[in-house]
Amino acid sequence: MKQGNVSESTEFHLMGLSDNQELQPVLFGVFLSIYLITMFGNLLIILATVFDSKLHTPMYFFISNLSFIDICFTTTTIPKMLVNIQAQVNSISYTGCLTQICFVLAFAGLENGILVMMAYDRFVAICHPLRYTVIMNPKICGVMVLLSFLISILDALLHTLMALRLSFCTKVEIPHFFCELAHILKLACSNILINNILVYLVTSLLGVLPLSGIIYSYTRIISSVLKIPSAAGKYKVFSICASHLVVVILFYGTGFGVYLSSAGTHSSRKSAIASVMYTVVTPMMNPFIYSLRNKDMVSAFKKLISRITTSL
Repeated sequence: MKQGNVSESTEFHLMGLSDNQELQPVLFGVFLSIYLITMFGNLLIILATVFDSKLHTPMYFFISNLSFIDICFTTTTIPKMLVNIQAQVNSISYTGCLTQICFVLAFAGLENGILVMMAYDRFVAICHPLRYTVIMNPKICGVMVLLSFLISILDALLHTLMALRLSFCTKVEIPHFFCELAHILKLACSNILINNILVYLVTSLLGVLPLSGIIYSYTRIISSVLKIPSAAGKYKVFSICASHLVVVILFYGTGFGVYLSSAGTHSSRKSAIASVMYTVVTPMMNPFIYSLRNKDMVSAFKKLISRITTSL
């Protein structure tokens, strides 16, 4: 194939999850439903934490930020996929593809940072309860979120700028429903050694290290919980941490699984299907995980719904 530098007018082709035309209406309906559920569920959590004073705590501050990130994360990928299915086209501009890569990396990094903060919040609350209000004050929580935002943006911009130096073949077909960095690197015709080194380096620093911090936090939490004499006390603490642990397993498990599978398998389409878990399913599941067994959140939902119905 002829090799050449792509320009801003060059189009990439998103091949989606299936080539079967009969499946396209089904995929459209499924992903539209998932997107609406994700938007509604996460928006409900944000509004509940804003309007209910009982939820003005560090834990719910981080949960509301996570909900906002999930809304942005899914909005970066699903609407473009739905438009392509509806219009029966699969093209995305070079600029649009790089922009999508940048936003996906930024919001994935932010979600990673928020999950680490939530683990630290639980660690301080359980292992250092007397110092909790001092350590986890609103100013420190705000600074942590801001720092995570800056690191994620810098990481996303770095990868995107490095992708600008790549050259591609005249027709680039991405076996995915959105532009993912791993697939773009595979399709590049130029040398990607520096890009791969950067990916592995950043994954180690911003993936493995935060996950190690979460594991350490929960190791200390479990150690403290085992010292609680009553079974009821142990159950209460574990129930508080269970929802966060489920989200951590979903996000990191599927995220690392996708990149390991993309590195070790020749089927890029299977990798694309697997990536649906961390980019689409996890943001949709988060509102259910954090609210179904949370009495404070359920009570806040009831108050919010009551306020909305009375104002109509």
